[in-house]
Amino acid sequence: MPHTQKILMVEDSESLSAIYGSYLDAAGYEIRHSASLKEARALWTSFRPEIVLLDVELPDGNGLDLLASHQTEADPADVIIMTAYGSSDLAVQAIKAGAFDYITKPFDAERLNTAVKKVIERRKLNAKVAKYTLMCRPHCLDLMSSSLSAQSDNKFIESVAASNAPVFITGESGTGKQLTATALHEFSGRTGHLQAINCEATPPLVMESDIFGHVKGAFPGATSTSEGAAIMAHRGTLFLDEVCAMDLGVQKQLLRFMQTGEFQKVGSSKMEIADVRIICATNKNPVTEVRSGRLLEDLYYRLHVVPIELPPLRSRGADIHHIAKHLLRYYSELENKDFHSFTADAIRIMLEHPWPGNIRELQNVIHNAVALHQGSRVSAVMLARLAKSMAKANSSAAVSLAEPA
Repeated sequence: MPHTQKILMVEDSESLSAIYGSYLDAAGYEIRHSASLKEARALWTSFRPEIVLLDVELPDGNGLDLLASHQTEADPADVIIMTAYGSSDLAVQAIKAGAFDYITKPFDAERLNTAVKKVIERRKLNAKVAKYTLMCRPHCLDLMSSSLSAQSDNKFIESVAASNAPVFITGESGTGKQLTATALHEFSGRTGHLQAINCEATPPLVMESDIFGHVKGAFPGATSTSEGAAIMAHRGTLFLDEVCAMDLGVQKQLLRFMQTGEFQKVGSSKMEIADVRIICATNKNPVTEVRSGRLLEDLYYRLHVVPIELPPLRSRGADIHHIAKHLLRYYSELENKDFHSFTADAIRIMLEHPWPGNIRELQNVIHNAVALHQGSRVSAVMLARLAKSMAKANSSAAVSLAEPA
């Protein structure tokens, strides 16, 4: 059964509360209303919302005071500021105080629902990241260092995490590039958020807006001003996944931002400043992408300060067993099972498998074995999916060798 998102709306106007509530009714959210800071504080504690729609000008104070008082919680709600007193300074102040987004009144149902959906998507992504982090702790550094081939020592990892230098992560799909970026941010000591953008899945105009934000009317559908990832990641980390797929025009904007720390929202002439650490990743060869003209050479040199290459799982030897044990412990806890180790035959199968899907495939295989079986040790029989694929590969190879050249 899908999880129902709990939303607290802090709005002193009863008529506006009713209108905004009607905008969200179709999505089936669980919504509570409050008209003052006092009511909102009580509801925030008792209702424990996941999303808060927060007006700034309230009868008994400033909504930003409410935002600041709840940022120290273990799992704070994501806050969307909504106000008729729209200004860039107030937007920046709200984002720095911990708000996720900022929308200017009046807004329509589409704008409000889009803002809420973005929060929900971010919370889902954070939940996945939290699972990965739980899965790796307390050996997160060990797993990272074992992925880095010649750079395999924890001092290297710790020094990279503590640095503000850009990091360029390369590796096949499924080798753990986003996990590595997340761990680098977690160990960095930076106080801001990690904001991740998939450059391959985002159109150019949307990409520029996602990174730098836009002003109302900047393009069709821009019904209000929106802050981008650069401001949301202030004093944090901006992770650009599949950066080689980024539009060349946006690459030029990113290069200027990295050189000066300044940027402009789409449709604005005002310069703004953000302090972010850039981590990027690609499953392609960045030098080849530069030569082909798909990656700006100047941007490559700006990004490629600390290169990290994640090798494919098939080349990592005994690390496969090491990672598999962490995954087994995690999925055993998740599925409330008693698995704690692998039989010798199961280990042999894992070490011999080519792992075209890398760690993502290993994760899938172990979750499948744990979910469908009972016991304390994972056997070769429980890894039947791997055994079948290996037999098929060996059969194909034998046919190929038998055919005349």
